[in-house]
Amino acid sequence: MTTTSPTVPRPAGAQAARRPSGGKTRRRTPQAWLFLAPFVIFYLAFMVGPMIWMFVASFFHTSTVESGLGQFAGVENYAEMFAREDFWSALWHTLQFTLYTVPPLVIIAFVMAVLTNRAVRGQWFFRLAFFLPFILPSATISLIWVFIFTPKTGLWSLPATRLGLDVGNGILSDPRTAMIGIAIATIWWTIGFNFVLYLAGLQEIPRELYEAAAVDGATPLQQIWKVTVPLLNRTTGLVILLQIIASLKIFDQVYLMTNGGPGVSTQVALGLITVTAFTDNRIGAASAASVLLFLIILVIAIIQQIVTWASTKREEVS
Repeated sequence: MTTTSPTVPRPAGAQAARRPSGGKTRRRTPQAWLFLAPFVIFYLAFMVGPMIWMFVASFFHTSTVESGLGQFAGVENYAEMFAREDFWSALWHTLQFTLYTVPPLVIIAFVMAVLTNRAVRGQWFFRLAFFLPFILPSATISLIWVFIFTPKTGLWSLPATRLGLDVGNGILSDPRTAMIGIAIATIWWTIGFNFVLYLAGLQEIPRELYEAAAVDGATPLQQIWKVTVPLLNRTTGLVILLQIIASLKIFDQVYLMTNGGPGVSTQVALGLITVTAFTDNRIGAASAASVLLFLIILVIAIIQQIVTWASTKREEVS
């Protein structure tokens, strides 16, 4: 004998709630664009718009003392920049600063994040201590480090004298060491941002992987090299990319700490662009230099992304 259970009536909205997987969902495009509108408007007005104007102005003799774009110059502004020795010198100083800052800001931030992530107690203190300088404005950082590097009275003079180093007129007053001083200040100031990125990546790695590696006899250093480093490849690629772009756009610290000096030993690309635009009143020439700097940053970013992508693919295949 076969029995059948009574059919339980479904609520009126049950069929509507259990929509088939292939059913169409109503799109809320107007509402989404309404929420995005403030950001889109500001982005177009203060980012895309000025970039387009900069590109157009680079082909004209635009000036701050005349209205409009001025007389058409063609590629004359670009040719002038390629021929100017101070432009190439400023690019070299920018690259020099990038070489000084990117490796320490990546490696030291990674080490700090690993040590903090393994700390049993007081993680909140290390997170606060390492990230706190990053929230300070560039003017404050510059004043702090100018005071530190002040000869004879600055905090740097005491350990330098104890180590037998010749402080001379000060780090920032010597053309050979001024850029190093700016790099040290920048590393201390911005390392907290990379530290947070690495710490977030470390917290996504399952603890079971480290436990399995420890069972297999891996030492803590081997665990970091074989587990942590490969799994943080994408984070490392992001940190390197952001740091290269930020270092190539260096301006604040140089302007506030040395103003491009001594002489022009720390004059960077954005400093030269600022002087050309607002001291020489040549917006067209400064726009051409800005476009060239933008293209250099774009090419370097593309190359770095290709290298990261190739490295990730190679590891996936192996």
